[in-house]
Formats: sequence, C-alpha cells, structure tokens
Amino acid sequence: MSKLGKPITDLSNPLIDYSIIPACSSSSSGSHGQKSTRKFVRPGMSHVKGDTTTPLLELSIPELVNKTVRNHPQRTAVVFCDQDIRKTWQEFAADIDRLAAGFLALGLKKGDRLGIWSPNCYEWLLTQFATARTGVILVTINPAYKISELGHVLETSGCKAIIMAQQFKSSNYVEMFLQLKVDTSTSEFPDYGLPKLKHAIVIHNQGQNDTPAGMHAFSEIMSLPGPAHILRLDEISADLHPDDAINIQFTSGTTGLPKGATLSHRNILNNGKFVTDAQGFTENDKLCIPVPLYHCFGMVMGALGCATKGATMVFPSEGFEAAGTARAIAKERCTALYGVPTMFNAILTLEDFDSYDLTSLRTGVMAGAPCPIEIMKRVVDDMHMTEVTIAYGMTETSPVSFQSNLDDPIEMRVSKVGRVHPHVECRVIDDEGNTVPVGQQGELCTRGYSVMKGYWNDSAQTRESIDTDGWMHSGDLAIIDNMGYCNIVGRVKDMIIRGGENIYPKEIEEYLHQHPGIQDVQVFGVPDHHLGEEVCAWVVPVGSQGLNEQDVIDFCKGQIAHYKVPRHVRIRDDLPMTVTGKAQKYKMREAMITELEL
Repeated sequence: MSKLGKPITDLSNPLIDYSIIPACSSSSSGSHGQKSTRKFVRPGMSHVKGDTTTPLLELSIPELVNKTVRNHPQRTAVVFCDQDIRKTWQEFAADIDRLAAGFLALGLKKGDRLGIWSPNCYEWLLTQFATARTGVILVTINPAYKISELGHVLETSGCKAIIMAQQFKSSNYVEMFLQLKVDTSTSEFPDYGLPKLKHAIVIHNQGQNDTPAGMHAFSEIMSLPGPAHILRLDEISADLHPDDAINIQFTSGTTGLPKGATLSHRNILNNGKFVTDAQGFTENDKLCIPVPLYHCFGMVMGALGCATKGATMVFPSEGFEAAGTARAIAKERCTALYGVPTMFNAILTLEDFDSYDLTSLRTGVMAGAPCPIEIMKRVVDDMHMTEVTIAYGMTETSPVSFQSNLDDPIEMRVSKVGRVHPHVECRVIDDEGNTVPVGQQGELCTRGYSVMKGYWNDSAQTRESIDTDGWMHSGDLAIIDNMGYCNIVGRVKDMIIRGGENIYPKEIEEYLHQHPGIQDVQVFGVPDHHLGEEVCAWVVPVGSQGLNEQDVIDFCKGQIAHYKVPRHVRIRDDLPMTVTGKAQKYKMREAMITELEL
C-alpha cells in the first residue's frame, strides 16, 4: 500500500468549530452497535479527525499476548488447516516462548533484524510473535520476491538472521538464497556477501529434512534453549516500549527499489484493534485469513487484530486457494473473512460453490482494490457477509486509515472506503499544500499514531513522505464528502494495482534498464477485467539487436516477483514524449486500451 506525496506548506487552524458526524449504528448484538464520532476539523473543509473516546493501547505485543492468555487460555487461538495444527492461546504462548528462547540461544537480541521469507504457515506466525517477545525486529519478505529483491532487502535492513521456507510453488527459496553465497571456506558459517547475516534457518516441507551445511532447521531452533534462556524472556519483554520498532515491511517505491517502512508495537497493535473493533469482533469470532502474513493485511489486521480480542485465526493454506478457503470457512464455522475482490470472486465462481456451508459468516474486510457492485451483492447475499467492511490505507500507516461501517448501504461500500479511523487525522490538499473544500479532489494525507517511524536507514525518503508537521503523504487522489466518507479517485504517481499488489513502474523500469539490449523503457498499467490492472512495458531496443517481446519477459522471470513481470510488452522505435522530454504514459495507455479492445 505504499504511496508517496509532496510536502505541504500550511496547517489547518487549531481544532475549533467542530461539526460532529455520528457513525452509523448497527442493529447487531453485543459490541456491534457501539457508536463513535468523527469530526470535521473545519466545517466545509476536507479535514477529518477520528474518535478519541477509546484510549490507545499503550502495550507491547508480549504484554498484549499475556493479557489475552490470562483472559482466554483455553480458547482456540490458531488453526492451520493444511498443517493440521490447532492451538489454544495458552499452547500458542508456550510455543512462542520456546522459539523466542531459541532466538536468544542463537545470540539474537533486541534491535537485531530477522527476515522471514515464506508463505503462510504456523512457523511464520510463531516467528512474528517470538521476535516481538525478544524485541528482535521482524523483516517481512514477500514470498514472491526473487534473488535481486531478496539481496536488497537483506542488505538494506542488515538482517542478522533469515528464516525461509524450503519451497513454495515454483520458488525454491533455499536454492535462490544459496545463489547469494560468495565463499563457504572462510568461516563456520558461509559468507553470503552480507556481512551482518549470521544465521539462515529453513522451514522444511512435510516429509523433508535436508538442511544445507551451515544452515539450521526451524525445528532445531525450537529445541536449542535451556532453562536460562526461558528465564530471561520476561526480563527482556519488560524492557520493551510501545514505541520501539518491531517490524520492517518492504514496500515498492516510486523511485526504485523497495523501502522498509518501520512500524512500532504501538502502530500495529492499535491498528489491528481498531480494524477488528469496526467489525464488532469478540473472543467468539473466528477469522479466516487467506491473505498473506508478510503484508499488513494478514499480520496486522488479521493476526494482531485477533490477538486484541482473543478471537481465533484460521489459515486455510500456504497461499490463496478458493476451494480451500471455502472449505476452511465451512469446517471451522468462521464468522469473518479477509480478502481482495479477486479472492471473493474466485470463491463465488467455484463450480461447487453451493456445496459449502458459509452461513456462519457475518463480517470481514475487503480491501486492496475497488469492488464491483455485483460481486459485493453476492458477497452479502450468497456468502452471508451482511456486515462486510471496506478498508483503505497504506503500509506506512499501519495500514488502515478509513473503514466502512457494518451497516453502510452496499452502494456506499463499493463507491467509498468508509470514514476515518479512531485517533487518525486525514485531510485532502491541493498542489500548494492547502486543505481543499469538501467534495474537491486532492492528495490524501494522514497524521496520528498509525504513521510509521520512517523508512529504515533512509532519512531522505522519509523526509519526502512525512512532512515536518507529521503528515504522511499517500500519493492517492481522494475526495471527502460532507458526511466524512472518503473516495479514492486516482493516484498522484503512476502506481499500478494488480490484484491487490501495489507495483511501482519505476522499480521495473530500473530493472529492465540492466538489459544490454534495452535503450529505453516505460512501464504502466492497463485495465484488466480479472486483476483490475496488468503491467505493460513499451521498450525501445538498442540499435537493431533483434530484441523481441518474449526476450523482455524472459529477462524478468525468476529475477523479479511474478506479479511485476509485464503481461504485455511492445517493442517501439521511440516513445511519446513531451517537448521537455517527459514520457507521456497516458498516451501509451490509451493506445494499449485501443489495441487490446479493453
């Protein structure tokens, strides 16, 4: 969800002359009907502030887990369907401590970075909470990343350890990781050309246990600690502060390679709490999480959101499978489901859709891309998710800033992204940095507890994104209406959203420029009925080298994430430019729309 914007120059007046907007109340039972308020900071201006009645959680993640275990020790915390794993909160906490103590035995300490490169699995979830237990900063690595992206993340974050899956689909993580190796003869542990990296840990697939020399098996880490390591855990956790950095999430960037958005306990715990508050979650809810853990959608809105309530996390499979997700919902009687619109559509179009009993569903979150109204109607009617919510945000804001109400009309849910979250302040600005009137388009900016600490080891990019008054500039064009509802209408930058994945053309362009046969390249998005947008590249070859479209695609495969590989490539003698030499991507996009009859 990473987007960039421009600094602003003026601040709105102090919080005076409020216009109070009551949130829609729900007729559901329990906490579902609680009312909250959002405020216009200045009447008639696109500047809103969320409710502050409910105080922020001032806890570290280990403190929250302890509280949840005390309140709900025997309730089911987590289910991993394809691993046949089911744990109560008490059992889950015990496993967290064993892994956390194993990290201590490896020599990891507060502030060290540990990367995880894997699809969804129990080991991933354990790692999330075990790193937090010891103050080790978890670096989430997209499982679709390839060698060049992996090297960049490990080098930029200075990871001391990495945990990786053995293999998933076409990706052999161990083989790719070993390609980073420079020399194995100079020390006990191989030198991967990354001087800070000391430990590599493999999560073995079921039935496999081959661990390359110098690497550890995940199960080995769980058996490393002795009593002394366990005894140290409470002392270490007691030294953690809610504002400590605990997570680095790498997001694609408009200026090249991914940047590490650095998030604190306070950032992500509170966002998880407010996202699940908006859905009326209690300890009785069971959330189906087919979205990836490496992203805020899974690990913050999902895992941490459930932890704040003592609710159950249900993970259907390593990666999204429509049938597996429907089967998990039916078997576990899930009450909520997370996904992007394409996931919901995939479930709805299953040939045997009617064979799955989804009547237990009530709510959930749909985010990542606009939802067509016909899909939303079927989600409500055929999947029984009458209280499904829409959410909007970005990794740099932990992530959610706006979310719809449980009983907003369907038309509102598909045309808007809801109203501002508690303890969050948002406004829409013009090119001069001035707040625009209600109903007028401009760039959306966010301020409050949810704004990241900054980009890891990149103060320049941080200053470009967060101005001196604390506003995070989204790069999204938005309109806030006179009821405080937000509508995202475009992007300041040329980001592509493909099936919920944010793709910045500059990153792909810089990679393609490494091809010796490419003189110039422009990457942009074109509409796609299934994924929302697809990646398109127009390429100018060097001289008459005979470069063809497949050459460009083959150069990308296995080197950059599959979703970034251009779906459409066109070889051109030149590219449309302005008189000042700027590429006119809108002309390229229009030409492709015509050519592809979109």
